[in-house]
Amino acid sequence: MAIPGLKKPDHIGFTVPNIDQAVSFFSNHFGFELAYEFGPFAADDNWMAEHLNVNPRAQISKIAVMNAGGINLEIFEYADNIHRCKTAPNNADIGGHHLAFYVDDMDAAVSYLKEQGIKVLGTPNVMTDGPTAGESWVYFMAPWGMQLELVSYPNGKAYEKTSTVALFDPR
Repeated sequence: MAIPGLKKPDHIGFTVPNIDQAVSFFSNHFGFELAYEFGPFAADDNWMAEHLNVNPRAQISKIAVMNAGGINLEIFEYADNIHRCKTAPNNADIGGHHLAFYVDDMDAAVSYLKEQGIKVLGTPNVMTDGPTAGESWVYFMAPWGMQLELVSYPNGKAYEKTSTVALFDPR
C-alpha cells in the first residue's frame, strides 16, 4: 500500500559547495531553468536538527529550484559555520547517488562533455546481455565531485519484451 494521495516524484534535492556554479552548470549544459532562489535560513533553536536532520546551528546560505521539462532540482548551499563533510559520496557510500540524463547520441554527448573540460569516467558501457541489453551508459563528474550519468537506449531495453512494468522512458 502506498502513501495516501501519492502522485509522482516532485524533485531531487542535493547540496553543493557553490550554488552559483551549480546553477550555471545545470543551466548551461542540461537546459535547466532557474525558477526561484531564496535564503539565507538559520534557526536559534533545534528546528534545523528536527526538520532537516542537520546540526542545529547549520545555516542554509541559499536554495535554488530549477526545472528541465519533467524534473525539478532543489539545490542547497550550506554556510561553512559548522564542521561537515566537504566531498560528495560515491556510489559505494550510504547515501551515494547520481543523476542520469538521457541522450540520443552517446558519442556526441561524451565528446561535448570532454570538449567542455568535464571529467568523463572511462568510455561508454554498452550492455549486450540481461534486462539492460540495448542500453549504453557512462558516468561523469560535476565540477564539485557529484556523480552524473549519460544513458542512451534508442531501440529500447531487453526487459521491455518480458516485463509487465514499464519504466519511465524519456525518448
